[in-house]
Amino acid sequence: MTHRPDAGPTPPPGCPAHQPYQAGRPHLAGQPYPAGPAPSYVPHQEPLPVTPLYGPDFAADPHTVYRRLRELGPAAPVELAPRVRATLVTDYRAALDVLRMPGTFSKDARRWRALAEGRVEADNPVVPMMAYRPNCLFSDGDEHRRYRQAVDDSLARIDPNALRGYVERSADSLIDRFTALGEADLLGSYAKVLPLLVFQQLFGCPTELGDRLVEGFSGIFDGVDAERADALITSSLTELIALKRRTPGADVTSWLMAHPAQLDDEEMLHQLVVLIGAGTEPQQNLIANALRLLLADDRFAGDLAGGSLPVEDALDEVLWLDPPMANYAVHYPVEDVAFGGVPVRAGEPVVVSFAAANTDPALRSDRRLGNRAHLAWSAGPHHCPAKDSARLIAAAAVERLLDRLPDLELAVPADRLVWRPGPFHRALTALPVRFPPVPVPTPAPAPVTPGAPHPPAAEQPPAPTPGESRWNARPAPSSSTPAAATSTARPPASGPTGRRSPWNSLAAWWHGQ
Repeated sequence: MTHRPDAGPTPPPGCPAHQPYQAGRPHLAGQPYPAGPAPSYVPHQEPLPVTPLYGPDFAADPHTVYRRLRELGPAAPVELAPRVRATLVTDYRAALDVLRMPGTFSKDARRWRALAEGRVEADNPVVPMMAYRPNCLFSDGDEHRRYRQAVDDSLARIDPNALRGYVERSADSLIDRFTALGEADLLGSYAKVLPLLVFQQLFGCPTELGDRLVEGFSGIFDGVDAERADALITSSLTELIALKRRTPGADVTSWLMAHPAQLDDEEMLHQLVVLIGAGTEPQQNLIANALRLLLADDRFAGDLAGGSLPVEDALDEVLWLDPPMANYAVHYPVEDVAFGGVPVRAGEPVVVSFAAANTDPALRSDRRLGNRAHLAWSAGPHHCPAKDSARLIAAAAVERLLDRLPDLELAVPADRLVWRPGPFHRALTALPVRFPPVPVPTPAPAPVTPGAPHPPAAEQPPAPTPGESRWNARPAPSSSTPAAATSTARPPASGPTGRRSPWNSLAAWWHGQ
């Protein structure tokens, strides 16, 4: 197999950019892939064992499973759920081949033979994550280009400065709820709720619909009563689309509707499925996993003199090692193929393990700092269209929390944190922390000139409601947006403790102070 220079990351050192993946040849950590013509594929003499990617054992230690699978070759047979077989790609170069070769590996799930032939039941818990939808994630060719253009153009209208401001205000409102308690579950009270508030604003979604959508998407990712979860998503988005047809606003939903692609209601629904699905569950996991790393890893928890790294580097480390979508990018070969002797029939699911490919021993593990060649955002024509916004939201959320609560620490040892089972995501069940409790400061009243009347309520600036923010106040940049200063006059929630927390030094350095 060869690959073309399509959209996606440039391979890091140890994995040359234009050297084709050589199936079936061993390679050593830190060494380039062997050059020369690709050898012929030699099938294994005996069927390989099928490894389940669900259950608590896999969730607790997936990287051990990836190492074991790597011993079988660049790809190996797995089971995503009972009776759902797939081939998992664990090799970085092979993963890029799959992601960059739409002519060989199709995203159109209507090719999934086992589902079409009834060997996988429609109510299987992973079907909602894998079955065909008319959107940019599950389409190829002209159909994909039409959907993707509508999505890209709509997301480009989001002003990153307005987005950062809304993330910070939403973060403050959440932190205020637990700052006086001295303890919190940062997953349930912060990381899980913050993306909900942000996407309600971005998509002009009323609160009650947003709550139902988050419930539905959580069920889809967990594979718990997935059929009910899918129905909940469909009904909620149908209501949102009808609302925006009647009263469009300055939001992504309305911009999609007004796009020259002229999406009908069914197409609208399924574009929103992929956009909101990617903006809630994976976003909360990126925030939570970054906070876990910052609180548990001495490289980040130490002071600057001790070698700690800023929040952006912590995000990179998470995206390399524990990406929120660990295994996904399901493809279907258009004809029979093989990976290093592992035969894959046309129409059988091929799943890319972003987490395993990122930790391929052939890559130089000492070159991750500042290197964004990871596959957490996928690659090729289906790379994540919202990666810049997603990264901005996560960075602002983490920075704001550490500004407000600089003395945060885990309430339990890091190795006692529990990961949620599921073949696709890398997600904690909870992130308990503690910190010195401090009451929420009461804002000082504005000075009033004696004898001057108080301004009537109608003159007060209204609180933002979904769909009313001017997200497109200025064109969004075409590349990653540098972090803006996030400090405000609001005092930090953690009071003096007799020592200078490393987060204080880190925040000051990060904001250029």
